[in-house]
Amino acid sequence: MTSTTSEAFRAAGLGTLVVLAWSGEAPDGGDMPYLLAYSLGDAEGGPRATSAAVTQLLEMNGLTIGTVIDGATRPSLPVTLLVEAGQAVVRMPQLVAQADAPPEWLDAVARRGHAYLVFTTRAWPEGRPGVTVDPAALAAFAGADETLMTAAHVMLPARSLR
Repeated sequence: MTSTTSEAFRAAGLGTLVVLAWSGEAPDGGDMPYLLAYSLGDAEGGPRATSAAVTQLLEMNGLTIGTVIDGATRPSLPVTLLVEAGQAVVRMPQLVAQADAPPEWLDAVARRGHAYLVFTTRAWPEGRPGVTVDPAALAAFAGADETLMTAAHVMLPARSLR
């Protein structure tokens, strides 16, 4: 019997998946609401195994490493963003991940109508949930070529429950 990619996928292979929301200056000079999704690399097999699992998850959902996808032009994209009650919720058929969204992120997403998701295959064990992330450490990880070149980039339209 042959397994398909979706049958072989095991969410446990992702390890602890974290999503962080922050806003920062975009090339157009305005605030951009960013979402960074990454694994801590703590699944069985360590960071290498979690990287492979994240890559598989991205591919199963039509996301490619190193390519920017505009979700507004791909209505069949199975990745969505719900913004509600101060939370950013990223949904895929295989997972739901949410992040507390700071007020400036909520303002930026309300103005733009979308957020920029960077879903990296690079593990970041230092970015543990429940621990305040130092802005310089976040900038160093999120802006590193190794992080950006091993990530899917998606402009996700923001939806709400209205």
